[in-house]
Amino acid sequence: MVRIRGTIGDWPVDLTLEMDDADWARLGAQVQVVTPEASAAPAKPLNQDDKQWQIAKDLLRNAGQLSGPDLLEQLEGLTGSASSGKRLLVRLRHSAEVKVSSGGDTPLYSWITPSL
Repeated sequence: MVRIRGTIGDWPVDLTLEMDDADWARLGAQVQVVTPEASAAPAKPLNQDDKQWQIAKDLLRNAGQLSGPDLLEQLEGLTGSASSGKRLLVRLRHSAEVKVSSGGDTPLYSWITPSL
């Protein structure tokens, strides 16, 4: 027996399915389990957050150094919203590839070239 409870929109759902062994066997025969091989798995596509993160890193890497307000302005332009721009700025602040130093009244974000 399988019981499903929840809602669909505002409608409550309480569904009970009773299946015997033969029903389960027929259902199991219809389901094909595919186990992906590691070598055959395609690379995970970048989602929108990953793309914006990569662009934000590239922006600072190419500039070398930007003040906090300038960087935030560019990130807000990139994302189209102040909150998304601030999230990227915080993420950059905590990145091992970025050094944040005091630039007087504003922080300075600098890209760190990794040593080989």
